[in-house]
Amino acid sequence: MNVPARPRLAYHLTEGAGPTIVFLPGYASDMTGTKAVAIEEWAKAEGRAFLRFDYGGCGASEGVFEDQTLADWRDDTLAMIDHAVTGPVVLVGSSMGGWIMLLAALKRTDRIAGLVGIAPAPDFTDWGFSQDEKMRLLQDGRITRANAYGPEPTVYTSRFWSSGEANRVMFGELAIDCPVRLIQGQRDADVPWHRAPRLAELIRSANVQTLLVKDGDHRLSRPSDIALILRAIGEVLA
Repeated sequence: MNVPARPRLAYHLTEGAGPTIVFLPGYASDMTGTKAVAIEEWAKAEGRAFLRFDYGGCGASEGVFEDQTLADWRDDTLAMIDHAVTGPVVLVGSSMGGWIMLLAALKRTDRIAGLVGIAPAPDFTDWGFSQDEKMRLLQDGRITRANAYGPEPTVYTSRFWSSGEANRVMFGELAIDCPVRLIQGQRDADVPWHRAPRLAELIRSANVQTLLVKDGDHRLSRPSDIALILRAIGEVLA
């Protein structure tokens, strides 16, 4: 059986003390975002190893965006863990990156030293689409939405949606035993804030904290939000 090769991935690795912090962007995002760069700057100042990268079809990586699936991006993350870094890692997942963070942690339990989810959005193919959108995905193979974060509309494909449905995680206990921090804005228009406490319930680890930011939106990119994220990373590293 011939398995198609994944696109070549662009990444930036900062050498330093481990565990290596690995940033996982959200849907249709890349490694140049505010949070990724801020964490990299902090890691450099602290002498910490840090990796940021673009999934296939995103940012500076090769590949066509609409050809990619959630499972593909999970596999890109596993490839980074397996081949770009050594030793334990702390995964920091933003939005959809928080879903991929969980999938990767379940696949590499021996490598994961901690998790930090920023407005994590596991299973959003289930709750993040209306019935009309789901029907159009099945009928037309793709839909577009106005993009609140950029000039171009956001595209979702039936391939991505089907892959998401096949990789849902919030149906029972998640066998994750490392320290976990979940940071969630209560004014998030994309991810209902009550999903973060529910995710915390499902994670098996006893060392899980949910940090709710009452006036926080989905981006969580203000200086105060960044400070909270850095504190959370420092806690799981400790």
